[in-house]
Amino acid sequence: MSMLEEEISTTLYYDRTFDCDAAKISPGEYYFTDKDMVIVTVLGSCVSACIRDNMTGIGGMNHFMLPDCASADKDSPVSESMRYGTYAMEVLINQLLRNGARRENLEAKIFGGGNVLRSFTTINVGDRNAVFVRKFLNEERIRITGEDLLDVYPRKVYYFPKTGRVLVKKLKQLNNYTLVKREEAYASKLKNNDVGGEVELF
Repeated sequence: MSMLEEEISTTLYYDRTFDCDAAKISPGEYYFTDKDMVIVTVLGSCVSACIRDNMTGIGGMNHFMLPDCASADKDSPVSESMRYGTYAMEVLINQLLRNGARRENLEAKIFGGGNVLRSFTTINVGDRNAVFVRKFLNEERIRITGEDLLDVYPRKVYYFPKTGRVLVKKLKQLNNYTLVKREEAYASKLKNNDVGGEVELF
């Protein structure tokens, strides 16, 4: 089995609508910055945590899904599924702390967890992702200042870490074929990989 690691997005472009630099993140990626720019993603069942230091404006966003571990105890904090979610969150938080953010100044806004992957019938993946991200942030004592979770719609999220501003556009076309295929491919990749890397805790 190969190791699965969170990757920093390299999809950078200039966003004419907002007249600023932008980073686009896909499932399994994250991005962080201290610049005045926008981080963009499209979420279905996945969730994104937008986390920033509210004093310095250093912030970032991740985009992840808990792997479906039918055999694991869903309530166990050491299940494969929970370990992966924890790893995805810690990678982003640790990058922020390494680059000058202070833990006591961190705040988060959380998005996604829509019920858009019809093939997951046993348990709603979106629900599980939403419950996980709330619980993780509460346990880490990172204040949640805004959220838009669950429902049946995919979302396009624009995050401005410098100010903490977020714009969310609900995508009403339920036949969002590209998004569903991308998330299904990501989910099946998660099922066949180990959680990668050791995360240093601060």
